[in-house]
Amino acid sequence: GSVVASYPYDDSPTHKPTGVYSKSADDEVFRYLAKAYASHHPIMRTGKPNCPGEERETFQDGITNGAQWYDVEGGMQDYNYVWANCFEITLELSCCKYPLTSELQQEWENNRDSLLAFIEQV
Repeated sequence: GSVVASYPYDDSPTHKPTGVYSKSADDEVFRYLAKAYASHHPIMRTGKPNCPGEERETFQDGITNGAQWYDVEGGMQDYNYVWANCFEITLELSCCKYPLTSELQQEWENNRDSLLAFIEQV
């Protein structure tokens, strides 16, 4: 896990494990949507999720191109974009995949304004 908004493409022509910006035809739109979410999230917008074991990982403006972060061949986000014209971004909301029940209220607080800002983009 992490705290970042990721956008297509997750796959790159070279399939290098990381570091290849894989630009889609709608890159500007995806960046805009990802920023709409990230800019309203108190942790995501810093670009420093500070996840255990990944303390040095940073994301400018709290967003990343999927393949730039790490290459995923055959991912659902890319599949839906290419074959169904769905404009999806992937939201990594926590360093922990299974947060404790006691942490859920804070997760809601962290994401409420981001969700509303993202919905407003429709």
